[in-house]
Amino acid sequence: MAELGPRYKWIALSNTTLGMLMATINSSIVLIALPDIFKGIGINPLAPDNTSYLLWMMMGFLVVTAVLVVSFGRLGDMYGRVRMYNMGFAIFALSSVLLSITWFDGPPAALWLIGWRVVQGVGGAMLMANSSAILTDAFPVNQRGTALGINAVAAIAGSFLGLILGGVLAPVDWHLVFIVSAPFGVFGTIWAYLKLHDTGVRNKAKMDWWGNLTFAVGLIAVLVAITYGIQPYGDSSMGWGNPWVYGTLIGGVLVLAAFAVIEVKVANPLFDLHLFKIRAFSAGNLANLLASLGRGGLQFVLIIWLQGIWLPQHGYSFESTPLWAGIYMLPLTVGFLASAPLSGVLSDKWGARAFTTGGMLLTALSFVFLIMLPVDFDYWVFAIVLLVNGLGMGLFSSPNRADVMNSLPGNARGVGAGMTATFQNAAMVLSIGIFFSLIIAGLSSTLPSVMDQGLIANGVPAQAAHQVASLPAVGVLFAAFLGYNPIQELLGPVLHTLPADKAEFLTGRSFFPSLISQPFQSGLQIVFWFAVVACVVAAIASWVVGKRSTAPVESLGSELAAVAAEAGGGPTELVEPSGEIALGGVVRTRGGSGIPGGVVTVTGPDGSQVDRVLVGGDGGYELVGLRPGGYTVIVTAPGFRPEASAVTLRESVPAVQDFELVGTAVITGLIRSGVDGRGLDLATVLVSDTEGRILGQAVTGPSGVFRFEELPEGQLVITASAADHEPVALPAAGRSTVDVELPPVAVVHGVVTGSAAALAGATVTALDGNGKVVATAVTGPDGSYRLGGLPSGDYTVVTSVQEPVAVRVTARAGEEITADVVFG
Repeated sequence: MAELGPRYKWIALSNTTLGMLMATINSSIVLIALPDIFKGIGINPLAPDNTSYLLWMMMGFLVVTAVLVVSFGRLGDMYGRVRMYNMGFAIFALSSVLLSITWFDGPPAALWLIGWRVVQGVGGAMLMANSSAILTDAFPVNQRGTALGINAVAAIAGSFLGLILGGVLAPVDWHLVFIVSAPFGVFGTIWAYLKLHDTGVRNKAKMDWWGNLTFAVGLIAVLVAITYGIQPYGDSSMGWGNPWVYGTLIGGVLVLAAFAVIEVKVANPLFDLHLFKIRAFSAGNLANLLASLGRGGLQFVLIIWLQGIWLPQHGYSFESTPLWAGIYMLPLTVGFLASAPLSGVLSDKWGARAFTTGGMLLTALSFVFLIMLPVDFDYWVFAIVLLVNGLGMGLFSSPNRADVMNSLPGNARGVGAGMTATFQNAAMVLSIGIFFSLIIAGLSSTLPSVMDQGLIANGVPAQAAHQVASLPAVGVLFAAFLGYNPIQELLGPVLHTLPADKAEFLTGRSFFPSLISQPFQSGLQIVFWFAVVACVVAAIASWVVGKRSTAPVESLGSELAAVAAEAGGGPTELVEPSGEIALGGVVRTRGGSGIPGGVVTVTGPDGSQVDRVLVGGDGGYELVGLRPGGYTVIVTAPGFRPEASAVTLRESVPAVQDFELVGTAVITGLIRSGVDGRGLDLATVLVSDTEGRILGQAVTGPSGVFRFEELPEGQLVITASAADHEPVALPAAGRSTVDVELPPVAVVHGVVTGSAAALAGATVTALDGNGKVVATAVTGPDGSYRLGGLPSGDYTVVTSVQEPVAVRVTARAGEEITADVVFG
């Protein structure tokens, strides 16, 4: 990836963020626009025969993405993630155009829209499956939390922005809901085609067709059964007693069980179940699934709450409530947008556990606050609770996603990202079904009697009131969800038989909200307690993931070196298990200094790349999530020769493999004296890099010559020193010859005597003109001393025995001055 330049990762982030934004906006933009869409094509979605159209317009996109995202992740691993991603952008753009040009009415128009929404979901699945893998390939491990966090912000924010866009565009013209995505889709397709490149390894494997088939059939059956379980059946308010529903559900579960068996047997499974042996992957996905279960149906519940009760009670017409519901839910989006990028950055530095666990606990607390709110709440309190909910989900989302993706081997990132997206999307659909079912269950216990009494008390004939009250509660929910006037839809022609004032009151803004408030609150409490439990369990799973070690920060300009080496052999030291590190070690020079900026690449027995990681600033590296088996580990760094070693990993036992790299550069030179130009014997020469790391040391021979081999290419520093000469440091580049001249220094020597006898062990010190100590010596057994390395100048030589004695001398470079000291 070095040839793509340091800006490539930001291009990848920008494009994939646009892709995720478009995919998720279109997952929700239809929800608010449904009344205008159905009005535009001339269909009443609340009519019993048309409920299926309503359900598939709501859920079709999510069902398709949930089913296909893992398959497209596997295809991305096999044939190129960017290729699949780009294809998804093109399909998404084409389907957006075809959705916007619907020109006919009635059921054919509904089927046309549903069909192309499914195709749009196919494009969305391609985008979702490969965006995380593209970012994981493009960004180093210490920046992935930030990148994936921004991408996650786009994904979640898109679902809320879709509500607002749908509410703004649909009343103008419902076709705009679809055409608005077309130019972005075309632009994104061209941009991805020109600028994105496959930097990850391709896993040349056969497609698991039986796995794909059983997974698709089983998951579709389960999700369709859950979707139709919301519809009434016979005298029941829901469809869970329908033999077709529970038969399809059981059949889907059995097919998924067969899928699990197939995945264990085949060589190249669609779902790589071995990945669940990686604790960060399994626990992280469990937490993500539970979080999606807890929040997936929240939008729908809040929309019904606002549109059916709160907004009409506060002066909004039923027809205007879809737009205002989206606006009043903005604190949820603001909270998420504020915390998700920040948590991604901070988790890169301090690890994810505190953010994922704390985020889920904060979200659970927000659901407790929602339980405590009255149905007719003060908006500022409601806004704060939604803000807290968004903050909690933002704290969780980015670090969770980064933890899961960082745990994956390089050749499994596409399928791993697809599996993660599958769990999330399937949980969202399941959550909608659970939330609707629980609310309907709460309404069905009290709403019929309250509705019957309220209608009769306001002049509706008893027979008509009994008939309306006996209608399934799902009709009331869908009417409120679509922004219709529920009483007007339910009573229909009966309204015309009532006095004008009674009809006006019944269809006004206060009757229905007051009527449904108490039964709806019962359902709300059940739903939110379910969400609390899901979030608390998700917090526990997040804690189990463990605290990921802090990744070192590399410079943006030297993140990757070219990977090329012949496989060799090397020892592997096995150590006790420690955390999640499967393979780690230090890359250093022969002098023992760490080498930053290198790349460690792991290949399998067939030579295919398994994973890749950057070497940290201290020379350390860590690879996680590798399976037991034999690998070749290749290390490269700019200016050094590549090294390779064979490594065998055992089950659950991390391995340590250190590397010592040598460079390709050679520096030779001569150390000479500045007095007479002669070569200096026994001069010490050091070579270091510009960061001060010592790369080599040598001592000159009689001719003063030195030579360093196997140095890294680039700017280096040569430092030379010798007796009676000043040290000198000079810059040097690899493959060069350096001639170093050391300036001479003065030497003061002499003998210290007292009472006609030599004084041994006396301390002799030279002070310069400022009184600063520049040299110190201790006399030998014969009383002699030597003070070397003195520049030209005046000095005071002080000798201390019992009382100090000072002698003044003048020294000149290259000279030896005798200064004897006599005591007594």
